[in-house]
Amino acid sequence: MSTTTLDIKTITKKQLAKTIDHSLLQPQLTDEDVAKGFEIALKYDVASVCVKPYHVAFAKSVLAGSDVAVSTVIGFPHGSTTTATKVFEAQEAVANGAVELDMVINIGKLRSGEVAYVRDEIAKIVAAGTGALIKVILENAYLDHDQKVAGYLAVESAGAQFVKTSTGFAPTGAVLEDLRLMRATVGPGVQVKAAHGIRTLEALLEVIDAGATRVGATATATMLDAFEANKTTVSPMNVGSEY
Repeated sequence: MSTTTLDIKTITKKQLAKTIDHSLLQPQLTDEDVAKGFEIALKYDVASVCVKPYHVAFAKSVLAGSDVAVSTVIGFPHGSTTTATKVFEAQEAVANGAVELDMVINIGKLRSGEVAYVRDEIAKIVAAGTGALIKVILENAYLDHDQKVAGYLAVESAGAQFVKTSTGFAPTGAVLEDLRLMRATVGPGVQVKAAHGIRTLEALLEVIDAGATRVGATATATMLDAFEANKTTVSPMNVGSEY
């Protein structure tokens, strides 16, 4: 898989929608809330719906026949479960119908300099995913520059398809500087996903301009409706802030 370059000056609404993983991961969501989220995903024809693991089968049944993929999370949100547990989660998720997996690395291991542990764990999830798209969450907020670079390279060498900024549970998320570093560090075979704090059209376009080809978001309808209403005006914005 090679990186798809997206130009925010010429991007269409359909292309923009296909950058979005509509997120339904908040712990308080009821089944009714999740069902309404599926309606939004289908209406706007997003790339995927990212659900909690126990909602994967539900998502598969609702989204069957559509062009919206089923994604879920592994080791979420802190990445501190054992590798064996993450492998089981990946296998179960795929068996239940997930075709994309957003896994959280063991952040403490990376901060401890145990890059081989992180790389090997990612590789095991790639293998357990049996063809699923693997997006690896680094949780940049807790890493220094060298740790970030080491983590991004570990993702690439382990064979995963995406580096991802964050879970949404850390102090910061889709910071533009981090996104540019991610894009500059990994090769064209690895894509970049931005998540956490992207709630406006301006923020969405900024992270895409910084190199992201996927974006985790809950404000899907708001952003795409704004694009439809005003396709030309984009105001500078600090994506690292809360909106």
